Amino acid sequence: MQDSSRPAFFTVDTELPGRLGRTGVIRTPHGDIHTPAFVPVGTQATVKAVLPETMKELGAQAILANAYHLYLQPGPDIVAEAGGLGAFMNWPGPTFTDSGGFQVLSLGAGFRKVLAMDANRVQADDVIAKGKERLAHVDDDGVTFRSHLNGSIHRFTPEVSIGIQHKLGADIIFAFDELTTLVNTRGYQERSVRRTHEWAVRCMAEHRRLSEAHPDKPPQALFGVVQGAQYEDLRRAAARGLTEIGFDGYGIGGALEKQNLAAIVEWVCSELPPDKPRHMLGISEPDDLFAAIAAGADTFDCVSPSRVARNAALYSPTGRFNITNARFRRDFTPIDDECDCYTCAHYTRAYLHHLFKAKELLANTLATIHNERFIIRLVDRIRAAIKAGEFDDLREEVLGRYYGSRR
Repeated sequence: MQDSSRPAFFTVDTELPGRLGRTGVIRTPHGDIHTPAFVPVGTQATVKAVLPETMKELGAQAILANAYHLYLQPGPDIVAEAGGLGAFMNWPGPTFTDSGGFQVLSLGAGFRKVLAMDANRVQADDVIAKGKERLAHVDDDGVTFRSHLNGSIHRFTPEVSIGIQHKLGADIIFAFDELTTLVNTRGYQERSVRRTHEWAVRCMAEHRRLSEAHPDKPPQALFGVVQGAQYEDLRRAAARGLTEIGFDGYGIGGALEKQNLAAIVEWVCSELPPDKPRHMLGISEPDDLFAAIAAGADTFDCVSPSRVARNAALYSPTGRFNITNARFRRDFTPIDDECDCYTCAHYTRAYLHHLFKAKELLANTLATIHNERFIIRLVDRIRAAIKAGEFDDLREEVLGRYYGSRR
């Protein structure tokens, strides 16, 4: 889909010696993304509790929104009428939208991601979390969802997902995929990988059809998503199959155990074309970021920094801590005296402690500002370290302080 009259969609700058990690630049109609880069999640066209303008000030290069949620509310037609996702939310930079594939897991099996990654549970083809009701049913053609808002029934197929994402107008969109859990059997994982590949073919066909039908619209890059759980042969086969389709970039999705993350990313990235960007879906912890970047991932998204912030968990160079602990009641120092965010420049731990205890909404804003800046800045430092040939030194320093005796 690349127009030869435009600069390359992605270029590699510096490579990490002996590994698949690198720095580079993704070029979109709304600006460049210098990689590696962390992409904050604004599920419903907002990073919860924080202004889009503030996210720009925090150094965010792009924002990822959720196609399924925006389809339900306010609807893709309204977003399109506003001028697309960026214009609708007053975000000037690049945007991503996911496909709705995550909701196959969260509404279908009812698992939060941490449970989906538990390989010690009894495996089965048909799994559902205890106490949950199935709100998504998968078949070979697509997925039938029951809205978590009002119980209405909705049908997502590859064509529907791509149509929604075209209306939302994000710079980078993802092919519709099935996200499984580690509770699913090997046989189910095999069937799911085949299904996701077939859906990817249909997504590409619909993407090309819509792009050709609306040549006046800014080009959108379509990423295929590599599934396959923790099976090396499935991951490699899935990556090779998607490469044959010829996507603009690739997402690395699916459930996996933390200790296998680096190996799985390396399996996938070694099969993917080196001139295409690779997006790791759903990670943001410091050790995971270092591992995935070294193994070849270029961009990342995750709700965790904002989600844990709203639960009073704050990042610091020596680890994450809960600001509601009594010891912070009279602590008049910043959250992190090494951080350059607005919160750390103007507010104390004692004030954040008070806000959370009083259940004031400002607590969510100030905590989220800090956590998002912490992760964005960490990935920026990793990018600079790769360029300077100091990646391993930075990893040792950061992880040694962050995890300490837990490493």
